Amino acid sequence: MIEQRKAKRFQLQLPFELVRSGPRIIHQIGETKNLSSVGVLFAAQMQMEIGDPVEYFITLPTPPDADPVRIRCLGKIVRAEGAVVAATLERYEFVRVNQNAGGEKPQSRFSQPRKVSLA
Repeated sequence: MIEQRKAKRFQLQLPFELVRSGPRIIHQIGETKNLSSVGVLFAAQMQMEIGDPVEYFITLPTPPDADPVRIRCLGKIVRAEGAVVAATLERYEFVRVNQNAGGEKPQSRFSQPRKVSLA
């Protein structure tokens, strides 16, 4: 079988929150199965349709004495095989959770994912 992925995937299990409004409201908390610069794979607790727009948050690991940092992402469902679902990463912004102030504050406007060459 020929590998057709657009970006390298990393097997990272990070805290994940899926939200969707509209005709079908979805709110799910879980963790990622893997992620890349262009998308995420996760286990869904309900049926998702290919093409559905989604908003999701991924929480990054931080030191115990630091406030959590989350990435707010916008994308769409591109694969749904039973409970395993893949969504694109089309836009994102970093959100710092200020535990002392009791809320989330975006750190930047939505950004388009960029390919970065390390060579």
